[in-house]
Amino acid sequence: MNLHELAGRQRFAEALAVRAGKLALEMRSTLAPAEAKSAIDFCTEADRAVEQLVRGEIAAAYGEPVLGEEYGQDAGADGSAGLWVVDPIDGTTEYIHGSGRWCVSLAFLRDGAIELGVIYEPVGNRLFSACAGQGASMNGDPIQVSRLEHRAVPVIEVGWSERRSLDAYCDLLHMLVASRMEFRRRGSGALGLADVACGVNDGYVELHINSWDAVAGILLVREAGGWTNDFLAGNGLTEGNLILAATPELHQPLAALLPANSGRLQPY
Repeated sequence: MNLHELAGRQRFAEALAVRAGKLALEMRSTLAPAEAKSAIDFCTEADRAVEQLVRGEIAAAYGEPVLGEEYGQDAGADGSAGLWVVDPIDGTTEYIHGSGRWCVSLAFLRDGAIELGVIYEPVGNRLFSACAGQGASMNGDPIQVSRLEHRAVPVIEVGWSERRSLDAYCDLLHMLVASRMEFRRRGSGALGLADVACGVNDGYVELHINSWDAVAGILLVREAGGWTNDFLAGNGLTEGNLILAATPELHQPLAALLPANSGRLQPY
C-alpha cells in the first residue's frame, strides 16, 4: 500500500477514534449496569455501541474485516488483505468508575505487519497516531520515548489480568523494585503503551495482553523510537501474548527480569 493511501486511512482512523470516544463519553452518564466477564473484566452497553459504530464505518469506507474485543473476528479474515483491530473502550473499569483513564484503540494490519495505530483518550483529549515508517504524534505534534533523559528512576507501568497468576504479577513487581525501577498500574494497556511512546512512562510490561489492547500502542512505541518484543509472533493476534515495550535503554534490563518461557522477547 502506498503512503498516500495509508495517509488517507490514518486520517479516517483518527476521525473515527475521536467520534467513537465522544459517543462513549456521552453514554457514560446513562449506562445500564455493566456485565461481568470475570471478576476484573467488564463490558458495558457503551463498549458494544462503540464497536458497532467502528465496524459500521470501516465496512462503509473499506469493506474490510475487523477483529474486536466485543464481537470477535469477522469470518474468513486472515489479515493478508488487511485487518482492523479494535478495542472500543480500553480501561472499561476506569470508565465505569468515572476515571479519565480509558481510550479507544484502532489499528490496521496487513500481512502480519501493523501499518496504522491510533489511540484516543477522550477525557484528556489526547489523540495518538502512528503510521509505519512515518513517526508518531500526539495531537499532531511528534513524540518520542524518554531515552531516560530525565535521569531519574525509570518508571514502568505493569498491567495485570487474570490470565496470569497474581503471584507472577507480584514476583515481577518485586524484581522491578530490586532492580531500582518504579512501577505503576493504571488500568489501560493501550494508554500505558501510548505513555511509553510520549515519554511519560519508560516502559510497559504485561505478562499476557490481548491484541486489541496492544497493537496500536506497539506501533506508537516503535515509531517513537522505542523497542517492543515481537508480540504478534505465533498466535499473538488471536490468543494474545506477553508485551514488553520500553525506551531502548531498558530493553535488556527489563528482558532480563522475565523467565525464558514467559513470552517471545525477540525484537521486532
